[in-house]
Amino acid sequence: MTGAQVANRNIRRQGIPASRGGTPNPAHGPTLQRLAMAHGNVSIGDDKQGTRIYHFHDTTLDRLYSRLTKRAGKHQEEQLRTEYIALQKYKHHWFAAGLESSLGSADLDRIFASDPGSMSGMARTERQAHHRQQWRAARELLGHKPGIVVDNVVCAETSLEVAGWSIGFNSKTQARDKAEEIVRESGRKLAKMWGVG
Repeated sequence: MTGAQVANRNIRRQGIPASRGGTPNPAHGPTLQRLAMAHGNVSIGDDKQGTRIYHFHDTTLDRLYSRLTKRAGKHQEEQLRTEYIALQKYKHHWFAAGLESSLGSADLDRIFASDPGSMSGMARTERQAHHRQQWRAARELLGHKPGIVVDNVVCAETSLEVAGWSIGFNSKTQARDKAEEIVRESGRKLAKMWGVG
């Protein structure tokens, strides 16, 4: 056995401690660079078994609603929360429906080859079919252009500017402001559709 194999076996057997002398162990949990990239949009919880749980809130949707909540009053906070939950539900249906893009094949000779056995484009399970049905109903409610913006911001996690540009706005501020307006309005529509709030 080599020295690296012995070291790996010892780590697996002993585990990596979460702290060393009361300070966090950088080998356990996110690095300082990752925490800095979140710009404070992280919450640290506890799993009641002595392990810290890090939840990063650094998607476009998370940052948008964090910014809006800081400026909002008590009544507006409840409305923002309802919109946020509805948009997260939309993303959940999109993800559970298997609509997230994936790499079909790593064989470079088969990039353009069809594979009828993979049933690409079809739901593989009844659960996926249910989530696709829910997502399609929501997408139909939103309409074409708002659906593009919501898919870009909520599902693909692109910036508000890019989402605004995707529907034809040229100015950065105009694209960002219009995309924010569309996302919020879509959140209200989805909350009403699903009875959130």
